[in-house]
Formats: sequence, C-alpha cells, structure tokens
Amino acid sequence: MKNRFMRVNEVAEALEVSDPYAYKIIRKLNEELESEGYLTVKGRVNRDYFYERIYSKGGEK
Repeated sequence: MKNRFMRVNEVAEALEVSDPYAYKIIRKLNEELESEGYLTVKGRVNRDYFYERIYSKGGEK
C-alpha cells in the first residue's frame, strides 16, 4: 500500500518546484484541512487531498 502522505520531495517533484515552495504548498493545503476540522502532520500532506486540489477541474476553492 502506498503511503497516505506525501513529503516535501514528492510534492516538489510532482509540481517541478523547489523544496521551499513545496513546503509553502503543503502548509497551505494543511491549513485548508485544519479549517475543515482535520488533523494534519507538519511537513506532510494527504496524498488524496493533494491530487484533488492540484489536479481537480472543479475549481471550487
């Protein structure tokens, strides 16, 4: 089973950005999850939520 969380190096590679920018994205996504009442892990982001927010066509948020 694949890990449920992505670390900074995976986010940076997926988006072709630097590690510091990947950390910024992780912080933003985790803030969104926290505002919805979810617990988060610092420096990691839920893999499903990442792909939903980054590659979703809906643009709800």
